[in-house]
Amino acid sequence: AQYCRAVYDAGFAPICPALFLPLFLNDAVPEEHKSSIDIGRDLLRRSRVLVVCGHTVTESMKNDIAVAQRLGITATTLEGILTVKGQGRR
Repeated sequence: AQYCRAVYDAGFAPICPALFLPLFLNDAVPEEHKSSIDIGRDLLRRSRVLVVCGHTVTESMKNDIAVAQRLGITATTLEGILTVKGQGRR
């Protein structure tokens, strides 16, 4: 949730499926796991920017980055977003 707050503070509307999908989908149930992936991809397709947060890039994150690249969606890091935001303050 702290990454979502930082994205919000940078002027974006964060959408983080990893935070809310587990509230109603059980990853241990194969059909629900697939639904979780499908919902996440659908949300990504509707996005203009993918912000990758954290110090470790998981396989799931790598897949999201690849999908974003194929769809022409900008992929950046939280640090990249904050750097750009900071440039506007000079």
